[in-house]
Amino acid sequence: MHIPPFDNKNKPIVDAEDGFVPLNYFNMINLKKGEVFEYAVPGYETCIVPATGSIDVQVGDFRADDLGGRGVDVWDGDPEGVYVPSGMKATFTCLSDTTEVFIAGAKFDEVLEPFAVRADELDVVQYGSDDTKTHRKIKHILGQKQHDKVGRLLVSELYTVGAGGWSGFPPHKHDTDRLPDETRHDETYNYRFRPNYGTGVQIIQQEGDDLGQAHHIKDKSTICLRSGYHPCVAMPGYEMYYFTILGGLSQRSLKQYFQPQHAEQLHTIPGILDMVAKFK
Repeated sequence: MHIPPFDNKNKPIVDAEDGFVPLNYFNMINLKKGEVFEYAVPGYETCIVPATGSIDVQVGDFRADDLGGRGVDVWDGDPEGVYVPSGMKATFTCLSDTTEVFIAGAKFDEVLEPFAVRADELDVVQYGSDDTKTHRKIKHILGQKQHDKVGRLLVSELYTVGAGGWSGFPPHKHDTDRLPDETRHDETYNYRFRPNYGTGVQIIQQEGDDLGQAHHIKDKSTICLRSGYHPCVAMPGYEMYYFTILGGLSQRSLKQYFQPQHAEQLHTIPGILDMVAKFK
């Protein structure tokens, strides 16, 4: 499902118990210097990630000061995040002139402990190649390093390396719990392009269908994925980024099932198996 860019007025784009991707939660918050936002999402653990600007964050007795710090866009530095346990109230205050903040969430009832992930604690993976048009960098905010401190939530930032090219390739899906071959994970993306008038295409092809759907995505488009194979591509000349939220039904580790007719491409893309192993 494609949600075109709109002014969400700091209200959830994907709310708790969403009818399409019930395992996910997603909000984008825009604040000016000194403004404060607070929230709590019962039944969902969340992660606060400044897209731009910097904030102070308070979660119960836990505090993270000067989180973020990126400038004009998501290419201007590395991400940072704060994990907010299920249902706990979080409050953050804008320190910079303006800030845009992502709030990612996954359905999970157990209450764990809050913590911060700073730029030097990210798990960064780069794979693919210019020759295969699949060159990509992933910055895991809640990834393998945080596995024992998080319930069902995976949060990452994905960048095309260079201008144009494919991501999410070979086509894969994760819509059915059938271990060891696949897990059910709902997924939500928010896209950015550089320059910001760039565009791309998100393909969603259901199992058994010869043809899929193609969604024309642009800066600040949101894609919600409940089922199906889902590669995407950026137009030549434009860099593409997407903020990625994964919420597992029965476990946190993601097991992707690659579309059989394209699975041999796993052996042509340098480093892709290392990438697959990091979604734990």
